[in-house]
Amino acid sequence: MSQHVTQPPDLTSNTSTPSRLDQVGRLNNQQSAHAQSVRVQGYGIASSLDMSEGTAARPDKVSAKIQQLLNTLKRPKRKPLTEYFVEDDDALEAPPSDPNAPTPEGSTITPTAGEQLTIPSGLPRNLEAAVQRYGSATFKATAATVLDQNGKPTISITYGKLLSRTHKIAYNLLHKVGSKGNPGVKAGDRVALIYPNSDPIAFMCAFYGCLTAGVVPVPVEVPLTKRDAGGQGIGFLLGSLSVSVALTSEACYKGLPKNPNGEVIIFRGWPKLQWFVTEHLSKLPKDWLPPARQSDEAPAYIEYTTAKDGSVMGVTNTRSSMLCLCRTLTVACNYTEGEVMVCVLDFKRKAGLWHGVLTSVFNGMHVIFIPYSLMKVDPASWMKMITKFKASVAIVKSRDLHWGLLAQKDHKDINLASVRMLLVADGANPWSLTSCDSFLNVFQGKGLKQETICPCACSPEALTVAIRRPGRTNTNASGRGVLSMHALSYGVVRVDSENNLTSLTLQDCGQVLPGGTMNVVKLNGPPQLCKTDEVGELCLSAPYAGTAYWGLHGISNSTFKMTPVHSDGRLSGDHTYIRTGLLGFLGPGGLIFVCGSREGLMQVGGRRHNTDDIIATVLAVEPMKFIYRGRIAVFSINVLKDERIIIVAEQRPDCAEEESFHWMSRVLQAVDSIHLVGIYCLALVPPNYLPKTPLGGIHLSEAKKRFLDGMLHPANVLMCPHTCVTNLPKPREVHPDVTPSAVHVGNIVQGARLAWAQGRDIGFIDDDSDTARKYQFLSEILRWRAQTTPDHLLFTLVSKGQPQFTVTCSQLHKKAERIGALLMDKGRLNTGDHVALIYGPSLDLIAAFYGCLFVGVVPVTIRPPHAQNISTTLPTVRMIVEVSKSVAILTTSAYIKMFKSKEAASIVDVKTWPVQFDTDDLPKRKLQAVYRAPTPEMVCFLDFSVSTTGMLAGVKMSHTASSTLCRSMKLQCELYPSRDVTLCLDPYNGLGFVLWCLSSVYSGHHSILIPPTEVEINPAIWLSIVSQHKVRDTFCSYGVMDLCTKGLGTSIVTLQTRGINLSCVRTLCVIAEERPRIQLTTSFTKLFSGLGLSARAVSTSFGCRVNVGISLQGASSPDPTTVFVDRRALRNDRVTLVEKGSPHSVCLAESGKLLPGVKVVIANPETKGQCADSHLGEIWVNSGHNANGYFSAYGEQTLHRDHFEAHLATGDIHTTYARTGYLGFIRRTEKTQSDGERHDAIFVVGALDETIVLRGMRYHPIDIETSIIRSHRRICECAVFTWTNLLVIVIELDGNENEALDLIPLVTNVVLEQHYLIVGVVVVVDPGVVPINSRGEKQRMHLRDGFLADQLDPIYVAYNM
Repeated sequence: MSQHVTQPPDLTSNTSTPSRLDQVGRLNNQQSAHAQSVRVQGYGIASSLDMSEGTAARPDKVSAKIQQLLNTLKRPKRKPLTEYFVEDDDALEAPPSDPNAPTPEGSTITPTAGEQLTIPSGLPRNLEAAVQRYGSATFKATAATVLDQNGKPTISITYGKLLSRTHKIAYNLLHKVGSKGNPGVKAGDRVALIYPNSDPIAFMCAFYGCLTAGVVPVPVEVPLTKRDAGGQGIGFLLGSLSVSVALTSEACYKGLPKNPNGEVIIFRGWPKLQWFVTEHLSKLPKDWLPPARQSDEAPAYIEYTTAKDGSVMGVTNTRSSMLCLCRTLTVACNYTEGEVMVCVLDFKRKAGLWHGVLTSVFNGMHVIFIPYSLMKVDPASWMKMITKFKASVAIVKSRDLHWGLLAQKDHKDINLASVRMLLVADGANPWSLTSCDSFLNVFQGKGLKQETICPCACSPEALTVAIRRPGRTNTNASGRGVLSMHALSYGVVRVDSENNLTSLTLQDCGQVLPGGTMNVVKLNGPPQLCKTDEVGELCLSAPYAGTAYWGLHGISNSTFKMTPVHSDGRLSGDHTYIRTGLLGFLGPGGLIFVCGSREGLMQVGGRRHNTDDIIATVLAVEPMKFIYRGRIAVFSINVLKDERIIIVAEQRPDCAEEESFHWMSRVLQAVDSIHLVGIYCLALVPPNYLPKTPLGGIHLSEAKKRFLDGMLHPANVLMCPHTCVTNLPKPREVHPDVTPSAVHVGNIVQGARLAWAQGRDIGFIDDDSDTARKYQFLSEILRWRAQTTPDHLLFTLVSKGQPQFTVTCSQLHKKAERIGALLMDKGRLNTGDHVALIYGPSLDLIAAFYGCLFVGVVPVTIRPPHAQNISTTLPTVRMIVEVSKSVAILTTSAYIKMFKSKEAASIVDVKTWPVQFDTDDLPKRKLQAVYRAPTPEMVCFLDFSVSTTGMLAGVKMSHTASSTLCRSMKLQCELYPSRDVTLCLDPYNGLGFVLWCLSSVYSGHHSILIPPTEVEINPAIWLSIVSQHKVRDTFCSYGVMDLCTKGLGTSIVTLQTRGINLSCVRTLCVIAEERPRIQLTTSFTKLFSGLGLSARAVSTSFGCRVNVGISLQGASSPDPTTVFVDRRALRNDRVTLVEKGSPHSVCLAESGKLLPGVKVVIANPETKGQCADSHLGEIWVNSGHNANGYFSAYGEQTLHRDHFEAHLATGDIHTTYARTGYLGFIRRTEKTQSDGERHDAIFVVGALDETIVLRGMRYHPIDIETSIIRSHRRICECAVFTWTNLLVIVIELDGNENEALDLIPLVTNVVLEQHYLIVGVVVVVDPGVVPINSRGEKQRMHLRDGFLADQLDPIYVAYNM
């Protein structure tokens, strides 16, 4: 039961500690119960307009209409209709509050004051006087001893030697350091002290040398490499302190990395330093005296401290505070002259500096320093030194107690009876209790007394916060308490039953030092006083504490000069306090309990957790088996407006992966059951992979930075976003009760323009004219051109980097006639039969196409199988031949040979192919030319294409539709016989096929054809030919644009020297059936602007199955426009225009200009109602060149009617439209068209059948993929799809395999943050695995099939829990 108290809770019962190991042991038999997502009902429906408000009109003064207008203006401006969608971040659910959560019930705390400081007589008046006194009076007494690498106390310094070396260093600092013109450092200057952990003697001399000279020492760690963990922060601190001189020892200087000139390198972020070795200095002049003493408020030394975010700050300690600290510690610890102290701590900062360097010298003590490197080899060395020297004081950390316990073979000779104070410097750490108890149990028989163990709480800002005074045995001397961890997570102190699974046993850290006053304030918000049973931040008011962060006035005032307030805002007194950064509460008798720190605080879902508590739980799960030397980093990262817990542990080298995952799942279960919190990510790294502090600890902020930068390289990762993330927005609800007519009326009421747009009038052919009637269709136009302009050049094909093959009107006509005659003579085909054309991108393909038209058969162009990839490409060819019901194949001898090859025959039986005609081997004898004139409604060709969702769809194009499309493109792009046009795209379907085979014959212009394979070999070939022929209009695919951008990124200067100039280009249009890839087009434009390419020239087109040419940037069209829309609105089927740079903004580019004769409307795909301007819906198209229907693959008449003969439910209900299956919107712009009308821009957002519907929202894969690619530089490509309602992400890793697992947390984070989706599976693969079609589009469904069939050969697959 909880114990509700108004007085401080009684924690002094000396109960035994329940081991965390036992708790986990009990836990392993229980089933974990992860917190499930609890959703809170929200409101999002706008109320109807209330027209009744306002005052009555006053007819005597003003007309009723004006009065009505006034009333309208008085009304508050209403937000636009939300259409059941919440756009604000409020959509993120607050973590569900626990109605049973404990709350503090005590009275407001009263400060606890330490006893009055009575300074013993006979102490030196300051530290320099202490060195002078002991260096003169007891000059032979040993001041310090340091153990060598063999553990022998061979190196010592006497107080006499300390005094003389101190004076030498002071003199040299003031007179010999610096340049010849500007010798010496001045009093008050800051200098860096850079000494290794194995050389405390040199450090002590330098430190006291600085104090004697009036110079401010800044002790920092020895830099080892240019990229030390945290080194940049240290450099920044030294720079801000204007440090220009660094003191160091000879051995240390020799070990520093040097440049080729033998000078010490400048470390990353560090200022330029003059290095000064403090050994072998010349004798002092006899008449030299130390300078006059500085004022008491002058800085004495600066101690660096690292904040939670990794930033390094310098805490200023004045001369008066330093002296007061020495006096206070002397009284608190009963230090006396000649005592022996063993110090295991880092002597450069914190308790190691305060006790081992300052207070020890102040009292004339003898300190034995144990280097960290020796502790790793001989953990019992410090206990041996206590035994040898009969030391009365030892200063250690709980880690040293733990290591000492493990060194059992050394225990027999140890005697700790001489120790009167065993100071545990990290006594504020909750797990120090176990180390203290275990150590006492083992060594009580070796003379160790219980009252000698003195936990101490330290903070860089407040220095010694509290200490358990040695030798005190009264009732209030020490205490411990078993507390409910659940209550602590809410910041409330509740005594718990000791054997509870979720309890935490704490020991006190003693009392506040003499002369100090302790208070506790709330963590967040104003510094409000806590209640007696509430956990807050401990605050100290004392003359011996730090005074400020150097150079940071704002943060210094809030940390060092804080005045607590009462709940009503009243100041609690005139004392100012220092925030210690420690979290805790005041117990009875002024005992101070610490249960965490700001640095280790993680606030998850409104509850507090401490990193040290989590580490203790993790270590309790079979640590020796998996964790390397207990090295675990726990930190939190912010994802989706809450903190998420990350655990990174170093695993032992011999761990099997299966065992590791079993252990990881047990850790998740343990943390969930004990702390009632989910772990977001658990990662295992190889031994010694975590960044280290100079003394071998884990550099936490650097570890966190590497994790977030994807540079940690884990060996195993387990992500648990499904169990952790409970604040996702509510899934979107669909409201079927909103009818299209209601929306239609609503738009009219709001004055919204309905979304429709049309290209200019295509004009009519005068049917009475003979020529016009005769030459309407493509076959007739070719015959007419062969007669009237036989030598006019129509096509040039580029091959092997050069324009190799050309064809004139008559040459093309003759070859087409011969192919037609071959079909009639050998194939005996009927009018309307289907013939498959299987050619590479060539002139033969064009000739074969017109050969088919001449004899009235229907050509079907098919991409040929790839020689290097027959197994996957040949079945597609076979499928199209079969589905199109082709009765014959026109191809070349090379492909006929391939079909008959052994490899191809094993995939497709040779006998199943239709009859094949080899157009390389046309008969020599003249065949009777047969010409069958077409009729308008006859099918001209079939256009087959595999969509990105894996659907094969063929459409029928009649002769009328084909000619209308060519006429429309001729008008839009101003294509005349005198024009040169360059094409670099695939000629098998859509606009690419029309431009390659049809357009030149219809318009008479010269087309230079460049197969995309040529660009793969030589990326500059396309642009070279454009420049060489001064081409005005050029068309390409995204694949080609990407090849040029990647292949020529570093070659712009070379291309300039070769004379390539693109200023001639007026239109460079990308042929596409997707949302414009604005990132690629922008990169391309910026890259080639150096060659004169104009930004306004680059544009995109849009076509689809039902109409292959809807829009295309014309010569005289307005410049392409871009808009920024809200990504969150888009996934709720809305368009919200935002400013550039807005959060959640997505840039969309206009998809060209509508072709003449094309009309489009935007319709709701479900209700078929017409949408308003700037509203998202399906693009419907009406045009003379719409396809005439699907062929065969969609045999059903109902589907034909739905796709090709659709009618709007509201708005323009009489026109027949074809449904494109693409979502988009129309927006009226300020630009003017050539006809003087305002321009309506069409924006394509994405294909409906590609969208992913999750949590009631519609996502476009490209948006998620763009976020993922931006999350890490090593992701070169990715694709997303769904599998059993899970989001699967496949990422291509362009890097080493050991970087693969770095990507998994980053990808999971970015998708959560930007799209509110939890990633189910992350698959890391090699580059090139994501299949991409000829148009450069990702084949996501093929990828999905490969994933399900386990064919991706992944580097790693992560299943997020």
